[in-house]
Amino acid sequence: MSYKFETIQLHGGQYPDPTTGSRAVPIYQTSSYVFKNSEHAANLFSLKEEGNIYTRLGNPTTQVLEERISILEGGVGALAVASGAAAIAYTFLTIAKYGDEILSANNIYGGTYNFLTNTIVDYGITSNFFNPKFPEELYQLITPKTKIIFIESLGNPSGDVVDIETICAIAHKFNIPVVVDNTFATPYLIKPFEYGADIVIHSATKFLGGHGTSIAGLIVDSGKFNWKDSKFETFNKPDSGYHGLKYSDLNDIAFITKARVKTLRDTGAALSPFNAFLILQGIETLSLRVERHVKNAREIANFLSKNTEVNWISHPEFNKNSDKILIEKYLKKGATSIFTFGLNGGRERGKKFIDSLKLFSHLANVADAKSLIIHPASTTHGQLNDLELKKCGVKPETIRISVGLENVDDLIKDLEHAIKSSKLGGSL
Repeated sequence: MSYKFETIQLHGGQYPDPTTGSRAVPIYQTSSYVFKNSEHAANLFSLKEEGNIYTRLGNPTTQVLEERISILEGGVGALAVASGAAAIAYTFLTIAKYGDEILSANNIYGGTYNFLTNTIVDYGITSNFFNPKFPEELYQLITPKTKIIFIESLGNPSGDVVDIETICAIAHKFNIPVVVDNTFATPYLIKPFEYGADIVIHSATKFLGGHGTSIAGLIVDSGKFNWKDSKFETFNKPDSGYHGLKYSDLNDIAFITKARVKTLRDTGAALSPFNAFLILQGIETLSLRVERHVKNAREIANFLSKNTEVNWISHPEFNKNSDKILIEKYLKKGATSIFTFGLNGGRERGKKFIDSLKLFSHLANVADAKSLIIHPASTTHGQLNDLELKKCGVKPETIRISVGLENVDDLIKDLEHAIKSSKLGGSL
């Protein structure tokens, strides 16, 4: 039977525990699992049989999380890892090898930008960037070395909408997979696979968990990309670690299997079963929370757009430069609850504004049940120079706001107080 989103977020990938009858997903807090006999053990290690070996590779609690997000996104399989950063790194390193290149949108999270411009260079993989507002740039940038095109469904920190379908159509002309970080949108607002994406990534720490208690990452495979193309050498040559297995022979699960049994197995950023359990608790209320997040954010963006002390606002529904066609196409259930704005008075005014807030929490996270705020240029994007900041759409005065689930009137009062207090000559 086919179920709708709200039902899947509660039941997907799980049945009552066969041993105890537990309705809630049990926490299997174990490092390893007893084999039935020598043949069973050998079959598991050679991938001839499915089952549990060691929690670094898989765990029954984590497996429910993987299956649930895979169903919600419409994929064929998923892999849970220790953080969103691990999900990014594992996806790139599973596909690209020494000498390859990644093409990325330039409006991405500062940590991912830093990974692409610094860390992954040490692996012999280079990166180039394009403006996702102009997808046609890809025709000039794609080379024979390009193995991945990476975008965020909603840019970080500005929440701008990306034309996923057009970018995927261009990428697929060159048989290049498109990886989409869907953290800000969640599968409740946008399902990238429906628009041609090949792999979806989540920092599950954010909306999926929703309560700022657990760090986790998720990678979801659409199962639609053709890894048998000779340009993907590591998928098509025998892996001596698995008796000469060629991952491309696994067809629709080639990528997600390689990510688990090679990249995760050998580098070990496994997700704790307890954290998997906590992320599952968050997913159970995902649709309800996202609806409230979006509603609150719309009211706050409306307030800010009318305040004369606000110089600009970058919210899809209130930014005069937003592409209305893209909003109508991709955000039928509402836009983001994470967006940016700038106050008159620049960087110093922004810092004083943040320090004047009482209800908003000043910290480096988003998509919490509680409302959060930060100054990206000095924190999340602090490693970027002025030119890189400009390319990422981050101004010196940019303030990123993540609207939570509090009463919106209380949030607006807090913002109003901080705007007045931060004005030249204002008092706290």
